[in-house]
Amino acid sequence: MATAKKVKPAAIAPALKPASSKLNGKAISANATGTPEARETARLLLEIEAIHCRPDNPYIFTSGRASPVYIDCRKIISFPEARAKIMQHAFKAIEKSIGWSKIDVVAGGETAGIPFAAFLAALAKKSMVYVRKQPKGFGRMAQIEGELKPGKRVLLVEDLATDGGSKLVFIDALKKAEAKVTDCFVVFHYGIFPQSVETLAVAGVKLHALATWWDALEAAQKGKYFDDKGLAETRAFLEAPEQWSANHGGRPPAPRLTGR
Repeated sequence: MATAKKVKPAAIAPALKPASSKLNGKAISANATGTPEARETARLLLEIEAIHCRPDNPYIFTSGRASPVYIDCRKIISFPEARAKIMQHAFKAIEKSIGWSKIDVVAGGETAGIPFAAFLAALAKKSMVYVRKQPKGFGRMAQIEGELKPGKRVLLVEDLATDGGSKLVFIDALKKAEAKVTDCFVVFHYGIFPQSVETLAVAGVKLHALATWWDALEAAQKGKYFDDKGLAETRAFLEAPEQWSANHGGRPPAPRLTGR
C-alpha cells in the first residue's frame, strides 16, 4: 500500500459531477506550470514509473486521504539519465527564480531531500548540510549535520511538497542555527493544496518547484501513460481532492499540519 505524509485538511468541496472521459487539453494546460522544464520533468517521472495511477483501487495515504495517483520522487536517484536531466532543470530553475549568487548553503531535509540537495550543491559548487526531523544530541546544531555558520543564506531542498507542513520543522531548525532561509525548492509540488504556499509564506519562505500534478496530467495525456478513466479521475481529484477522497473511501485528514 502506498503511503504519503499527513497533510492539513482543506474545506470539503461541493459534490462533483461524474468525470467526463473526454478531457479538454487546453483546460489541463491552463493549470499546468507550462515551462519546457516542467513538461520534461513530468514526462521523465512518468517514464521511470515514479508516477502511478490506480483509480479503481485508490491509494490510501497515512493522512487518510484516498487518491487515484501516487508519486515517489525518490525513484529519480536510481535513474542516472533522468536524474541528470531533472537536476539540470532544477539548477537552471533555481538560478532563474532565486539566483545562485544569493545562496551560500544547500540544505537537504531528512531523508528524501538529502540526495537532491547533494546533487544541486555539487552542480552549484556550494556547501551542503542536512537537517534532521528531530534533534540528535544537544546544542545549537543538534538537528543539522555539516558546517553551517551563522548568517549564511540557505536554500532548503526537498523532493516534494503537499501542504508544506514538514518544511516548517526544517526551516525552524535552520533559523535556530541563525541561518537566513527565504526559499524552499522541491522537484514536485502537488499544486492542489493552497496551504502549501500559504504556510511557508507565513514563515517568510517562498516555495519553488519544477513540476506539479497538473504538469503530470498534461504529460500523461500527451504520452498516453494513463487511460481515459485514469485521466478523468485524476483530473477530478486535482480539482477537488477532499471530495474525491470522501467519495472513494478516504477519511478526513487529522486537523494539523504534518504533510510533506
